[in-house]
Amino acid sequence: MAKLKPSKGAPYARILGVGGYRPVRVVPNEVILEKIDSSDEWIRSRSGIETRHWANDEETVAAMSIEASGKAIADAGISAAQIGGVIVSTVSNFRQTPAVATEIADKLGTNKAAAFDISAGCAGFGYGLTLAKGMIVEGSAEYVLVIGVERLSDLTDLEDRATAFLFGDGAGAVVVGPSQEPHIGPTVWGSEGDKSETIKQTVPWDQFRIGDVSQLPLDSEGNVKFPAITQEGQAVFRWAVFEMAKVAQQALDAAGITPDDLDVFIPHQANERIIDSMVKTLKLPEHVTVARDVRTTGNTSAASIPLAMERLLATGEAKSGDTALVIGFGAGLVYAATVVTLP
Repeated sequence: MAKLKPSKGAPYARILGVGGYRPVRVVPNEVILEKIDSSDEWIRSRSGIETRHWANDEETVAAMSIEASGKAIADAGISAAQIGGVIVSTVSNFRQTPAVATEIADKLGTNKAAAFDISAGCAGFGYGLTLAKGMIVEGSAEYVLVIGVERLSDLTDLEDRATAFLFGDGAGAVVVGPSQEPHIGPTVWGSEGDKSETIKQTVPWDQFRIGDVSQLPLDSEGNVKFPAITQEGQAVFRWAVFEMAKVAQQALDAAGITPDDLDVFIPHQANERIIDSMVKTLKLPEHVTVARDVRTTGNTSAASIPLAMERLLATGEAKSGDTALVIGFGAGLVYAATVVTLP
């Protein structure tokens, strides 16, 4: 039996730089209320959301990713040509193939970097971060770009009172590179496919073909609705609050730290009530900074954690070297949590 060469990767990996992009258009709750029977007070009390960003025609998934990635690469102090891998997590790029990651890798000026998309919903950033860490330690890339990007305004039913106010657009990116010390902890991740119907696309693409539309949902004017994201709010809320707090604690345990050792908590920005409940269940000390980017960015799925991370560092609420617990959870149902050192 032939003996294979051992890998020549780094002993560990860490996040070296972060960047974000939020679309120019800011959408207040008043715009959402034009098509649903609700109030600004109700939206804020149920979700914490005050505004969100919606992309224009030029702010495509690729364009937003390139903007965020350029900032992350500059923040990391490397060149695009040094990037050996590009991982894009998104559920809102409507072209099935080729992967949008290949376009991004090319336009950024990487040197033929490995590039691929993943679909892991709101846990996608955690999945991508784990894959990037493995690539660096294995030795197949020295630097890997991880992007979470969504145009969820394209998948929002503005007449659905339960979800119309939730979603926003944007892109967040990090550069992951080699390290001599552990700065990305073990990932606690998984899926609960028996609950997959609680968050889903209303109509599969293969049913949205020109032809018989009798089984497709219609809007208030009788037009066929474009596929959108729907969810069973209470079921998702209970799962996120009770089950994901357990996963977050498991990530702390796997990293060998306690809540007292944390500086920052960056959960998926789904709903501020979920965030508050997780903080309470985890018994986080008052000194821990908690990301609340959801208030002005809404739920941007895979983009929410890197966008929240970028904002905390930009505002000075968090600083380089801080220890942060990050956790994403959503459609699938899937989840991923880990402890990282902030760039």
